Amino acid sequence: MIALIVGIVVVGSAVPGGAHQEWFVNAPEAYPLDFGALLRPGVVLAAAAAVAVTFLLRSVAARLPTPELAVIKPVRRLGSLVPWALRLLAAHLGVSLLVLAFDRAVLDLGIHVPGGVGGTLLLDPQAIVGGLLIAGVLVRAASVAIMLTGPLLVALQGPEALVTLAVFVGIAAFLFVLPPHLKDGGRMDLDLATLRRATFGLALGVGVTLISLAVVEKLANPEMARAMLEQEPLLNLLAPFGVSPGAFAVVAGSVELLFGLLIISGALPQVVAILTAVPFTATLALFGATEFLGHLPLYGVLLSFLVLGSLEETSHSLSGLRRRAGVPTH
Repeated sequence: MIALIVGIVVVGSAVPGGAHQEWFVNAPEAYPLDFGALLRPGVVLAAAAAVAVTFLLRSVAARLPTPELAVIKPVRRLGSLVPWALRLLAAHLGVSLLVLAFDRAVLDLGIHVPGGVGGTLLLDPQAIVGGLLIAGVLVRAASVAIMLTGPLLVALQGPEALVTLAVFVGIAAFLFVLPPHLKDGGRMDLDLATLRRATFGLALGVGVTLISLAVVEKLANPEMARAMLEQEPLLNLLAPFGVSPGAFAVVAGSVELLFGLLIISGALPQVVAILTAVPFTATLALFGATEFLGHLPLYGVLLSFLVLGSLEETSHSLSGLRRRAGVPTH
């Protein structure tokens, strides 16, 4: 079990998907999707391995103590932040939306509105929503506004954007189901049944985003992945061992696919949150503030999972697993 997790960390730290490739690769429009590439033996085998590991960890999680990282004192102290998890997530998303609006981008650094007054008018609602989320005011209305951006995304970028940006739908659903209470400074109710529904939507959103990015930027787009690795050769940490850019792209895509599946599964939420954060943090040295701001909503989700996973009852709401007889808790 430990060897498996260490292996995921080592490979995951080299995943170029930590940096959203379409933001940084030269001329991303020059690399169309090739769904036939998904049928390559290496891709099929890697995808099957990701699914198998997901089922394995889900099974193992039911036999481990909850929370799984309670032995680490700083992580255990995160339990005091559970009532504020929603405010933390809303603030991450709000800052991201506000900064993107000033960059003339809609939800994503790769989706820009046309210049002029018309484009600015499209961005005004996003800036307002960002401000509301930061302030913790009218959070439900702000969440609905995020969900209603779908038609605009399709018009600007095509239907593919709806899948790759599913994380925003997941966050919006979470904030809609569990809005903060202003009179309590933004605390959320800890109704476990409601929390379970909200966190499932959140996990599904971020999981779908990671899976879709694994497909559209790597597994079904080997040319883009290869171009990214040739443009930034430091991303391929396995190059000294003779691993080609094409082969490493398959490894990277399968690891990103695995992260998406693990998040949806709900197994070991704290461990999975930390593992997923590794590649998205490791590449900050190469891509800096642009990547940090672009992935701020994802960081907020992973922080929420880490916090919510720090108490036994909220951890079970994340995973949907029931504690088996004889399994200790912390």
